[in-house]
Amino acid sequence: MSEEQEDYKVKLEVFEGPLDLLLFLIKKEEVDIYDIPIERICSQYNEHLNLMRMLDLNIAGEFLVMSATLMLIKSRMLLPEEERPELEEDEEDPRLDLVRQLVEYKRFKDAANTLEELEEAQHNVFFPEGEHVAIEKDSGLALRDVSIFDLLSSFSEILKRAESEQLTEIFAEKFTVADKVDFLMTEIVRKGKKKSLHGLFRDMRSRSEMVCTFLAILELIRMKQVRAAQEPGEFTDIMLLKVEEEAPVPETGTLDEVMGDPGYA
Repeated sequence: MSEEQEDYKVKLEVFEGPLDLLLFLIKKEEVDIYDIPIERICSQYNEHLNLMRMLDLNIAGEFLVMSATLMLIKSRMLLPEEERPELEEDEEDPRLDLVRQLVEYKRFKDAANTLEELEEAQHNVFFPEGEHVAIEKDSGLALRDVSIFDLLSSFSEILKRAESEQLTEIFAEKFTVADKVDFLMTEIVRKGKKKSLHGLFRDMRSRSEMVCTFLAILELIRMKQVRAAQEPGEFTDIMLLKVEEEAPVPETGTLDEVMGDPGYA
C-alpha cells in the first residue's frame, strides 16, 4: 500500500465483476461483441486491473482469472493455424466461449435493468390518498448513475494527463484520504455543491493528492453520501452529487386509528 493511503484503508465493495468490465470496454471501444479485437480489449482490461491494484482496491479472484483467460485467447489468436497443437486444429474460434458468456450475461443484466426501471416508474405512481406526497421540482438534468468502471476510466485519463505534463510531486505536502473525505463531505454533502470529476482534479499538481482524492470519492460512494452521475451521451463529464435522502413513507395505521384522525373526512 502506498504511504499516502496507510492512514485510511478504503474497502470498496465492487458489485461489478470481470464480465461487467469487459462489457464496459466493448461499449467504450465501440467494437462488435461477436468480433472482439482481443489484443486491444486485453490491453485495456489489464490497464484497468493495474489501476485497481495501484489504488489497493479489493480485487476478487475472478478478475485475475479473466485476465489469464484473455491472455490465453490472445496467445492462441496470434499463433498461425499450422503451428497450433494437433488437438486444436479443428477447434472453434478461441473467443467463442467468452462471447457466449458475455451475450448470456448481458441478456440477464438487461432484463435486471428493465425490472429496475419498472420499479422506479412504480415509485412515481401515487394514489389519490397520497395527497401529502411531496414531488420535487425537476432539476432539468437527465443524469444517470455511473459504474465503478466509468470512474476508473476517467481517473485513468486524468492520471495519464498528469504524467504527460510531467507534474512533480511536492514531498513536503502530506495528503491523506481522511482529509479528502472531510473536504468532499463539506463541499458536496454539507454545502450541497455539485463537483465535476475533471474539474476537481484540474488544479492538482501531485499524484499523491490525486490518488487520495479519488479514494475519498470511492469511500463516500460506498458510504452512500455521494453519488456519481453523468448526462447521457459520449464524452460527458462525471458529476459528483449529494445523495438525497428519501422521505420516509408514513406507515398505514389501523382502521380505528384512521377514523380517529381529525383530518379524516
